[in-house]
Amino acid sequence: MSNIEFAGLALNLFGESGAVIPALAIFLAGLLLLIGMLLFYFRRKRFQSATLKYSDVRIVKRAARSNRQRYRFILAVLRVFAVAFLLVAFARPRSGTEVTDVSSEGVDIMMALDVSSSMMAEDFKPNNRLYVAKEELKKFVQKRINDRIGLVVFARYAYTQCPLTTDYGVLLNFVDQVGFGTVDDGTAIGMGVATAVNRLRESQSKSKVIILLTDGENNAGEIDPLTSANLAQAMDMKVYTIGCGKPGNAMFPVQDPIFGKRYVYQPTKIDEKTLREIAERTGGKYYRAKSGEELEEIYSTIDQLEKTEIKIASHVQYRELFHSFIYVGLALLTLEIVLANSYFRKLP
Repeated sequence: MSNIEFAGLALNLFGESGAVIPALAIFLAGLLLLIGMLLFYFRRKRFQSATLKYSDVRIVKRAARSNRQRYRFILAVLRVFAVAFLLVAFARPRSGTEVTDVSSEGVDIMMALDVSSSMMAEDFKPNNRLYVAKEELKKFVQKRINDRIGLVVFARYAYTQCPLTTDYGVLLNFVDQVGFGTVDDGTAIGMGVATAVNRLRESQSKSKVIILLTDGENNAGEIDPLTSANLAQAMDMKVYTIGCGKPGNAMFPVQDPIFGKRYVYQPTKIDEKTLREIAERTGGKYYRAKSGEELEEIYSTIDQLEKTEIKIASHVQYRELFHSFIYVGLALLTLEIVLANSYFRKLP
């Protein structure tokens, strides 16, 4: 990244300890002062700096002005520009190229999302649990930097919807494609965790995290939840578990062949004991989300707990530019002196 700065004038005026007034502001103030002085000079003196004095100047006033008199203001203009260029040179303009080295220790995160039919419950008004879970998951992904994130979905079976990736645009597209009916109904929490563990087992990251969201009890799969928790613990993976749903009864949509869509009330059954045990065994934490707002807060909390360590080192290579301004300023000043003592020379 290239930039131009003014470094010298402020330090020359205030010392190496640092200046409180930017050099560019000093230059502009000085330039405005010079212009004001020039205007004052034009207004009051009107170039009436004659050496010879007359008792009656009416005859002289009627005389036509020569070109030398008419254009003598050029000397003042040359001096103003000469001093302006020298002020810029004293401000020490420099063109710099900033080089930034970024090193980060990213976190590898696998999201395990329940897509069983119980996630159709519409207790997170005005949408169902899965819709709200997907939206909050996307917000969580968008907050991360330099992390590899993947997605596992599970019902009766578990499968990888998106492998670990830093291309968050692709991941978000896969999240949008998640829906009901892709696998047989059921809740295989153990298989969801085990599939996420399998995706993380070859990771070289220092921090490996699984975020499991479900609203039910384990009732399917070849691996029970606590066994999968032991697998995660053995591979130094941390599991955060989230129970999703309001306590009590929740409204579930049902497609009636005669009356169409209608709602029935069914109890919410979340195996909080098992989810809490999974989190404790792996060094994670269990959360209960009773609303979309609480789910958002939970993801924000996890985001703060699992921060990526980023180290930024930058240095700037400067190229001095003040030489050009000095040359131009001295050239204008020299030109003014030459013209003042030749073409625009006044009588002694």
